[in-house]
Amino acid sequence: MSLTTCTIHAVQRTDKSVYVTRELVKALRLTGAKTITVKVGSKSATVPMRLIQRPGQQLFLPLSLMASLRLPRIGSCLAISNTAREVRLGPVIGVLTNITSGSAPFGSKTGFIRQVIATGSGRSFPVAFSPRDVNWQTGTVHALIPREGGGWTRKTVPLPDVVYNRLSSRKAEKSAGMEGFKERFVRRGIPLFNWSFFDKWDVYKMLDGDDAFKYVPESRINPSPEQIREMLDKHKFIYLKPTAGSLGIGIYRVTYNPKRGYFVRYRKGGRNVLLRYNKFEGLVGMLGAERGRLQNYVAQQGIRLIEIDGCPIDFRFHMTKTGADQWVVAAIGAKKAGKGSVTTHIRTGGQLMTPEQALRQLYGARAEAVLNNAKETAVTLAEAIENNYNHLLGELGFDIGIDQNEKIWMFEANAKPGRSIFKHPSLKDQDRDSLANIYEHCLYLSRFRTRRDV
Repeated sequence: MSLTTCTIHAVQRTDKSVYVTRELVKALRLTGAKTITVKVGSKSATVPMRLIQRPGQQLFLPLSLMASLRLPRIGSCLAISNTAREVRLGPVIGVLTNITSGSAPFGSKTGFIRQVIATGSGRSFPVAFSPRDVNWQTGTVHALIPREGGGWTRKTVPLPDVVYNRLSSRKAEKSAGMEGFKERFVRRGIPLFNWSFFDKWDVYKMLDGDDAFKYVPESRINPSPEQIREMLDKHKFIYLKPTAGSLGIGIYRVTYNPKRGYFVRYRKGGRNVLLRYNKFEGLVGMLGAERGRLQNYVAQQGIRLIEIDGCPIDFRFHMTKTGADQWVVAAIGAKKAGKGSVTTHIRTGGQLMTPEQALRQLYGARAEAVLNNAKETAVTLAEAIENNYNHLLGELGFDIGIDQNEKIWMFEANAKPGRSIFKHPSLKDQDRDSLANIYEHCLYLSRFRTRRDV
């Protein structure tokens, strides 16, 4: 197995031969082969191979062969040979997402998709596509590729070597036929990672019984009034969260004070609301617990988090897998809750800080040790979720808290984490690093690596 970089050229020749420089033949260990099988994504062709006296690692393909292989472009890419008679060019990396019409085809995610594609575009063939762009009969994808001067162009390319799933809505992911659509890639031997969004209860069930379960607050699915009362008596405050929620929408923070009653905080109409009830029955009526309004909700133990200026702090950990198939902490953002807010989300008045800024205020010289402990815990959690999940993962987002006794807690795990923390100017390098990790993991999954990389 040999891996190198080559430069592909198009030539106008009537014969079907592939012309290869001696340097490339040597690098790929193709010596002695009379014919060669060239593969690009799902397409392949077996053709005569001829040596050419040119410097460098270069490959010259007839236009007719480029058309049959659906080669996305000429220029530089990776080349790998598993045998002396086969060369794979690429990889073709497919970003699966939602596409709309207009100059921003991926809506608010357009800038991010462009970043993902730009990260690997110099030595691979990254493209973006939606489920309706796949033609299983021809083994092709009518994909979108960014133009150098701006905008996007359509090109028909082979089925990819690997798929990075960034479908951006739960509705799209749960639409009819989507599970079967993704399974078709797997049946063809095409790795697809970040299979679907997690529901909050999914993660609780995955970790139940694992050593990492100690980092998860006590939770109840579809809580009854009796369970809510029991959790409030035990923990004094809880959160009620929609199982498929995001961005803090629909969350209630419920607090019990034996002398003053029950307090509920939530967000409505763009403002924070605080209500008080003397009796538990009033709380239950407001929540609609007896009318089934807490179906598809999770009741989660409240944790007394570390605070700055009386406002709780939690942390968003952005986890990625690397080209060595290892979990790493790609970035961390500290989020300080706004006054009176139920959550630390920026959209509800939260403030974004670096973890160093936050922890130095609280722990001084011990800040680095506290942060390192949280990083090690995050890697442990990522490994535990992956070990208990039935599909490939390459990226995770954790909402992690540190309580006032310095214990680490994981409140949320996201299989398709947002990237709002990268808006902090101090996290620009981590933004680039996280995308580089995803690209390298795509190389790993698509088997564009040498044996020493395995």
